[in-house]
Amino acid sequence: MPIEEVEETAEAIETMEIRGAATIAGAAAAALESQAAASEATDPEAFEAELRAAARTLYQTRPTAVSLPNALRFVLQDLEGATVEELRETVLTRTRKFRADLEHAQERLGRIGANRLRDGDVIMTHCHSTDALATVEHAVDAGKDIEAIVKETRPRNQGHITAQRLRELGVPVTLIVDSAAHRYLNDVDHVLVGADSIAADGSVINKIGTSGLAVNARDRGTPIVVAAQTIKLHPGTLTGHTVEIEMRAESEVISKADREKIGEITVKNPAFDVTPPRHVDAIITERGQYPPESIVSLMRELYGDVDEEPWAEPN
Repeated sequence: MPIEEVEETAEAIETMEIRGAATIAGAAAAALESQAAASEATDPEAFEAELRAAARTLYQTRPTAVSLPNALRFVLQDLEGATVEELRETVLTRTRKFRADLEHAQERLGRIGANRLRDGDVIMTHCHSTDALATVEHAVDAGKDIEAIVKETRPRNQGHITAQRLRELGVPVTLIVDSAAHRYLNDVDHVLVGADSIAADGSVINKIGTSGLAVNARDRGTPIVVAAQTIKLHPGTLTGHTVEIEMRAESEVISKADREKIGEITVKNPAFDVTPPRHVDAIITERGQYPPESIVSLMRELYGDVDEEPWAEPN
């Protein structure tokens, strides 16, 4: 049975109180660390069963955000130890290493991505990505003047968070409604977005609206750059699995009162869409900058082929 901290973390991830791929991954690893530390299991099988149950609880919260299952894979894959204490120590060591690596990965990504931005560049952003912001932060620290056109990104208006963070960096910001993106692309040097998952073929799964923005950017000849740590790579796509697109509550789109006033309608609220690799110029990670078609090699290097997930119920 997962401990209370695991349940609370799962709820916070599901309700988006905890958001952002790296933050979600770190919180999941910390929850597994707490589960391992608190376990009162007396035999290794029971201990591993508790960890798998905790991991399943976490995994079910945000199916598209692959950083979450990647964190669980890192901690639970091929656990070593003949006793409960040996297994516990393995889990604690792995969770601490994962969180430490996570902390430094974004800084490395930011330094690499900043090289892509030139003094005087205007960027356009969509949604909120700490990886994308890291590239801007390092560019500003290097003395480059950067301006930003920020899409508000409905229905949750995550662009407002991006606008606030950019202003804290001293970046001049113009906030626009989502449907105005095409109008302002001629004023933009780079479209800079994050990713929730990246498939083996280089397809980018990100906040709904990214794909349309990429098509418009390609039409205008504006480069679209994706900033994403390697925890965003989806190893399941190496073996033919597709990325599940999360459908969120209709209450994010329309109030109950307005729904009743309009009458019987169907409301769809997909949280993400898929941008084909042909519309992406570069994917920036903490390992370097890659064209989309090279992502499969990086994915195999880091994750190999994924067979059974370590949180699955044993047969």
